Amino acid sequence: MREKELRLALVCYGGVSLAVYMHGITKEVWKLLRASAARGAPYGATPVVVHDTEAVYLELLDALSPHLNLRVLTDIVAGASAGGINGILLGHAIAGGHDMEPLRDLWLNGADVEKLLEPIGAARRFSKWWASPLVWWARRRGIGMDMAEPAVQAEVQSKLSRLMRSRWFKPPFSGDAFTRMLYDALAAMEEGERGPALIPAGQPLDLFVTVTDYHGAPEHLRLHSPPDIVETEHRLIIAFHSAGSAPGCGADVDEPCARSLGHRAELTFAARATASFPGAFPPARIGEVDLVVKARHEQWPEREAFLARLFPQRTNYADATLIDGSVLNNRPFGPAIEALRHRPAHREVDRRFVYIDPKPGMHRTLAGNPSALPGWFSTVLRSLADIPREQPIRDNLAAIAALSARVRRLRFVVDGMTPQVDAAIERAVGPRFFLFRLTPARLSDWRTRTNGVAAKEAGFAYAAYAQLKLSHVVESVVARLNLLGDHAARGTEEATRAAVWAAVRAHGFDAVAAATARGGAASEFVIFLRTFDLGFRIRRLRFLIRRVNALVQGLGDIAERRAVEGVKAALYQILAPYLDRRRAGFYDEVLREACANDPSGNLSALGEAMDLRDLDTLSDERLTQVLAGVPSPLRRAMLRAYLGFPFYDIAMLPLLEGDGIDEFDEILVDRISPDDAQSIRRGGAAATLKGIQFNAFGAFFSRAYRENDYLWGRLHAAERLIDIVVSTLPPGTPFDPVPYKRRAFHAVLDAERPYLTSIPELIASLETEISTPRPGDGGAP
Repeated sequence: MREKELRLALVCYGGVSLAVYMHGITKEVWKLLRASAARGAPYGATPVVVHDTEAVYLELLDALSPHLNLRVLTDIVAGASAGGINGILLGHAIAGGHDMEPLRDLWLNGADVEKLLEPIGAARRFSKWWASPLVWWARRRGIGMDMAEPAVQAEVQSKLSRLMRSRWFKPPFSGDAFTRMLYDALAAMEEGERGPALIPAGQPLDLFVTVTDYHGAPEHLRLHSPPDIVETEHRLIIAFHSAGSAPGCGADVDEPCARSLGHRAELTFAARATASFPGAFPPARIGEVDLVVKARHEQWPEREAFLARLFPQRTNYADATLIDGSVLNNRPFGPAIEALRHRPAHREVDRRFVYIDPKPGMHRTLAGNPSALPGWFSTVLRSLADIPREQPIRDNLAAIAALSARVRRLRFVVDGMTPQVDAAIERAVGPRFFLFRLTPARLSDWRTRTNGVAAKEAGFAYAAYAQLKLSHVVESVVARLNLLGDHAARGTEEATRAAVWAAVRAHGFDAVAAATARGGAASEFVIFLRTFDLGFRIRRLRFLIRRVNALVQGLGDIAERRAVEGVKAALYQILAPYLDRRRAGFYDEVLREACANDPSGNLSALGEAMDLRDLDTLSDERLTQVLAGVPSPLRRAMLRAYLGFPFYDIAMLPLLEGDGIDEFDEILVDRISPDDAQSIRRGGAAATLKGIQFNAFGAFFSRAYRENDYLWGRLHAAERLIDIVVSTLPPGTPFDPVPYKRRAFHAVLDAERPYLTSIPELIASLETEISTPRPGDGGAP
């Protein structure tokens, strides 16, 4: 059967109290990931105990297995505001194998007006008695009393009254209480049932949270005249990254490896900042987190390093003031798209961008009568709050479509070149090269010959390729020197760039034409590449791994397939030292200090530290050992891919625009929203969610509202996730997802019934709706 990874890059929108609905969705994503991890656990590993819908997802993945052996993982999460909180909690669960079940209490009990209100200035019995007409007006215009239970109506009226009579012209909600709630929720996750990490070793995991820097940071921009200007940048991304090489990670790329995205205090600060809704919560400052850490008698040893990374241009971190991430970036596709760079591909990949939109199209109903001239207050509110959050994602979709188009072109180019490249390899090393016993020296000699033939036969194309390659290598060296010398903090990156380019020209490293002249292998240009061209080595090994991925699909014998999987694991071991050289932590303090003082004067020291030539020799020895144990047809195909890579690289590098595309697969976009899940009840958010009321603050006023939205979040996510999983099957493959959806819906209701005590009528109604097929649905629930 085909092996494939379904990789989900999750983008979570803001939604105020609809955070409760989004929690139901992210929890369901977590359950799908747990089911996939349990199914793919290495032999002899501790069995993963599955709960409620996890068993259904296991059945679904097993049912696909006659056609497809599918593994599901989430390796990129981006979120803003309420979506930022949910993204952080999901990322924490994925990285460390932490438990999301305790979060039910955070949302159902904690996300309540009574818990969020600032104690100072909160309303008392007779506070602002004259505001009662405003309370009546807000109730009539904002929150509908459409839930039948009188107790709910009384609860909403009482809490709305207290909110309206609390202090004015200051945020009514408590930042300190919110910070404590988030910190304790992360702690509860860590104290819950511990499972395996939900991402394989060696697979990067990235989490991005958007925030808005209230004061902003100076951004230097270069012009023609004046040569330098300064503008204030308010957009800020708090990024967390795990490269998957933490202590304890095994060599097996499929083995899960517990790791951390960051200290609990860092995640708390990011969550608190991204959800600092203007007017509702006070802006976030680091002092709130410091107080919680101190009150819990805990330590935060990474505090200074985290804040220095987040605010490189500040000296007084206590003054940094952050507000809601949705103010400037409510739909954070950008950082998620950028994170696609350098994603390893262990097998065929089905890459999806999945975005969670809790209220799609709701702005159309909130905008009012389009023919009427808006009033003063409406214009101000829409321009400052609503419109910036509601901009369409057309540009993001265009960027994703451009990436997919570039991948299609690359695959077309590679497939079309293969016969000519194979012939060129034979001209370089002989038509029967594969009959010779493979040795490290012979492999190195063949590689040198094919490099020379590729350069000469490329003709004019090689000159452009060589210039582009030189530019990439020099810029990567500049970036590495700036990183090691911490020049970003000093604002001296441009000085480093100018000095490095001057050194390159002074030594003749830019004489690219020498590579195709007589004795080109000993030219200064080629020596420079052998010393610093880390990207080419990584691209070549990953190209070889991709070729192995394609070859394994044609193998029918299970023993052969397992042998090839072992080959891939060995190739990743060969690749790992090259990837290590991208990390700043690979280099010692002596080199860091030298780069800080004189970056361009330490080019040779950096080359010695990278030590690529000796690493190439070691890699040749390891690759020779790997190929020696491979059947002859497969060994021949691998050798052709490895030796022929210079030919492919000449064609691909201009299309790659760097060395960032490793997955080599197109990208599809899926949405999870109330409008997309119609199996149980049609009508979208208006027919299912309560939190959409009062400009999306509705769920803060009633536990019944929160239970309602949380339950629908799980149900909607179960339906859409099953749709997404089934869509990975080859086109035309017959498969009926309806029985799995129905079982998942019942599993959700059975699991949540003991906890959702405020909505028994809804659960009873859902039981009936799920079990009763609608006319014309073809048996769908």
